[in-house]
Amino acid sequence: MSSIIEENALVLFQGDSVTDADHSREDDIDLGRGYAMIIAAWFSALYPEKKVRFLNRGIGGNRIRDLESRWNKDCIELNPSWISILIGINDTWRRFDSNDPTSPETFEASYRLILEQAAKRTHAHIILCEPFLLPMLEGQSAWWDDLEPKIAITRRLARIYGALCIPLNDIFTRAGALRPADFWLRDGVHPTTAGHALIAQTWLKAVGVL
Repeated sequence: MSSIIEENALVLFQGDSVTDADHSREDDIDLGRGYAMIIAAWFSALYPEKKVRFLNRGIGGNRIRDLESRWNKDCIELNPSWISILIGINDTWRRFDSNDPTSPETFEASYRLILEQAAKRTHAHIILCEPFLLPMLEGQSAWWDDLEPKIAITRRLARIYGALCIPLNDIFTRAGALRPADFWLRDGVHPTTAGHALIAQTWLKAVGVL
């Protein structure tokens, strides 16, 4: 068994509430109750001989513009070895609950900017996770017209910047055919324990841990 995550690596998780998962802002050891914690736990159990650190800098409610505004402090200055990003669902959500849309062009421009900075100012490997949705609440099916272009942008930017792309929307779509949506997600967006485990499993497989 081997892993491409190197000795003494710093793995940084970035994103919104799905990544945040109630992690402590004061204690870096506390990764929250979501997929970041599960990834770190499994990796540490499988590779106890490797000195790898994991940090969670996800913030609930964040959109791509929020990530851009704090990118220097919460990413570049940390000098991570790996950067895992899951962002985009709030850029869709705010269109429907606050009439505050993020156009595909704006989404892509901000995403490109943070990836350019990461490429120029760090030596980090980058992982881009697709935003995802399993419609459960009234009106959520209408979100697809807004979300699908953002998923496509995430995939395209992964190709352009040589990043690993984690196809979470496809993964959850397939999972939704096996068990009802509320088995995986609480409100169409925020994962249950099983949903977080599914993200973690997919991530760990992508980087060669499982």
